[in-house]
Amino acid sequence: MLAPKLPKALEVYLEEEAQSPVRREYLRGRLYAMAGASALHNRVALNIAARFLEAARPRGCRVYMSDMKLRIRDEAVYYPDVMVVCQPGPPHPYYEEAPCAVVEVLSPATEVQDRREKRALCETLDSLEVYLLVDLEARRFTLYRRTPEGFVEEEAPIPCLGIVRKAEEAFRL
Repeated sequence: MLAPKLPKALEVYLEEEAQSPVRREYLRGRLYAMAGASALHNRVALNIAARFLEAARPRGCRVYMSDMKLRIRDEAVYYPDVMVVCQPGPPHPYYEEAPCAVVEVLSPATEVQDRREKRALCETLDSLEVYLLVDLEARRFTLYRRTPEGFVEEEAPIPCLGIVRKAEEAFRL
């Protein structure tokens, strides 16, 4: 059985994005250019990714930083700050579709999108166990974990990695 054909707009986006010098996210046919991140944003994301990588390797999981795309069906393509994928098999060369954890480091330009629309779409992924928001200004985490009743905000481990994420570790610069 053949996979359903992607809408032309998404196909074109994926082809162009592979060659584009400017990163753009895709949401239902519209493109949004990505701004550069601050030094603090990068250091915090790297600290999180480094800790995740330690836990991911023995489990056979892959950890990506902000250059790998997350495709959510034909609706959206994002560049999460950190993403963990534990599904077996070779990944697509340009995007992943089944993360168990997504981390977004908040910035003034993207905070509303990261908290609402991006979170809502990510939570529709069957593979997603955790959606983690990192508030640089408040130096705190907001973690949404999948439960049988849906996603709830709480302090919890990252299930697919078996670790507890502590804010002070990420902000150790």
